[in-house]
Amino acid sequence: RTLAEFYPFYLKEHCLGSTRLLHFLGTSGFLISLFLAWRLHNPRLVALGAVFAYGLAWTGHFFCEKNRPATFKHPIYSLLSDFRLYLEILTGREKIFP
Repeated sequence: RTLAEFYPFYLKEHCLGSTRLLHFLGTSGFLISLFLAWRLHNPRLVALGAVFAYGLAWTGHFFCEKNRPATFKHPIYSLLSDFRLYLEILTGREKIFP
């Protein structure tokens, strides 16, 4: 499969606004941790940001969507799709609450 073929599946697995909100907050936290890691010269903050992001995202999957995160079977496509959805929400192409 390609990323273009995977993305519609990814969107189906993220159809609830609560899940999208948790992903958006998690990705935002991760990006903030990247900035702080660079600014404070503390690479451990990147790992902390990743734990924060995945913790929120997986909470959305397990408790809201009641599905299993695609990260387990398609880690690269899933990560790239997380960032794509994040950018599409920022630009208004996708909504948090569809």
